[in-house]
Amino acid sequence: MPNSDKLKKLFKNEGALDLALTHRSWVNEHPNVRESNERLEFLGDAVLEFIVSKKLYETFPEKPEGFLTALRANLVNTVNLSKVAKSLEVGKLLFLSKGEEDGGGRDNPTLLANTIEAIIGAIYLDSGIDGAYDFINKNIFADLSEKASEPLKDPKSILQEEVQAQGYPAPKYVVVDEQGPDHAKNFTIDVFVNGKALGKGAGKNKSEAAQNAAQEALSQLETKSL
Repeated sequence: MPNSDKLKKLFKNEGALDLALTHRSWVNEHPNVRESNERLEFLGDAVLEFIVSKKLYETFPEKPEGFLTALRANLVNTVNLSKVAKSLEVGKLLFLSKGEEDGGGRDNPTLLANTIEAIIGAIYLDSGIDGAYDFINKNIFADLSEKASEPLKDPKSILQEEVQAQGYPAPKYVVVDEQGPDHAKNFTIDVFVNGKALGKGAGKNKSEAAQNAAQEALSQLETKSL
């Protein structure tokens, strides 16, 4: 069965999937047909984070918050969600403008990851939290045990993957402040992504400060575009 048919079978409302697959570039070329999937993406991002957080909280009762946060990031980041989209052949189904398609939009990791979030949002509206859970369980939790057993990536590694998946160069870390005596210094580091200061972190050494800056930048990326 083609993946388009498999996705359509998830919906009671036939137009819900089309909306989830509609990029804003297509709307610009087809005004007054339907809106873009950006509102669904916003909703799906929140639904995905809630379901993944709850699953990890229940599955790993002995693990600390840091482990759960890192594992969640590995599951919901752009790289992983774009892999899910490719396995479902979502790129072939997207409603894109000619320019976006010619520019490689059907293979763009960020666009694909955003579309998965929009699909989750559409499923939630169409079938409720149980429908969204079923989709996430099948497509994102499938390799949960494997991911949990692997060394978890630190915030710097995740941030680098995220920004490079969006076509930007690696983040730059700049020490902006040093305080205290040599044996007890405290460092403050800013991380720059695409020329913007996106996160700030402090620590008792440069490595710790950089990791904290990367963690803040990842939080900022959830609400800001580069």
